[in-house]
Amino acid sequence: MQTTYTILSNFISNKMRMSHIYQPVMLMELLSNKGNASVEEIAKQILIRDPSQIKYYSHITKTQPGRVLSKNHNLVTKENEQYSLNGFSELSNEEIEQLMKLCESKLDDFIEKEGKRIWQHRIKSSGYVSDSMRYKVFSRAKHRCELCGILEKDKALEVDHIIPRSKGGTDDLENFQALCYSCNSIKSNKDDTDFRGVSDSYNDREKGCLFCEMPTERIVAENSLAYAVYDGFPVTEIHTLVF
Repeated sequence: MQTTYTILSNFISNKMRMSHIYQPVMLMELLSNKGNASVEEIAKQILIRDPSQIKYYSHITKTQPGRVLSKNHNLVTKENEQYSLNGFSELSNEEIEQLMKLCESKLDDFIEKEGKRIWQHRIKSSGYVSDSMRYKVFSRAKHRCELCGILEKDKALEVDHIIPRSKGGTDDLENFQALCYSCNSIKSNKDDTDFRGVSDSYNDREKGCLFCEMPTERIVAENSLAYAVYDGFPVTEIHTLVF
């Protein structure tokens, strides 16, 4: 009879087929918590391993609390990527504990007052966007922001309602587009611009245009937005033109 260890070890080593990080993360959370873990606990472990989410909240930290606490109130100092609480060495353990409790109290009061509205910048729809629908939206966009073109691996994408729900927009696929968190935040729910054709416009070419019909052998580097060629009449060595 096989032991639990043998079954799990064999599954992890030989049978586990991964399309994402989810399975090993879930097993690790269960193993580290005496075999039990809630959905929320497992979700948190997945979240902290998602670099796009870390990048998102790193951006939030710098532009919101970091800026307010340092520039507006001079409570913290930022050096490179590190924040320091001014005067921390003067605090006793009891004072630190009391300040933590004050912060917790502030959090509780704010959450009680604002409720779900706190996270509306992350949940643009009051309805639920299923994983299958999210996949269709991101797949159609080729996993790029349909406004700025950045890849999902570089910045978290969100499902945006082209016509906001507050203005009668539906939860149908045709009313969804993929935007990175920055573009979605700027767009907010006051705009109904459809950006889905932006990425297709990258392929627009004008017949007879020298730069639209550049021979591929001349191109030394390219991405979805531009290409580079060495200048045919360089003023300096390897002078390069970007189009």
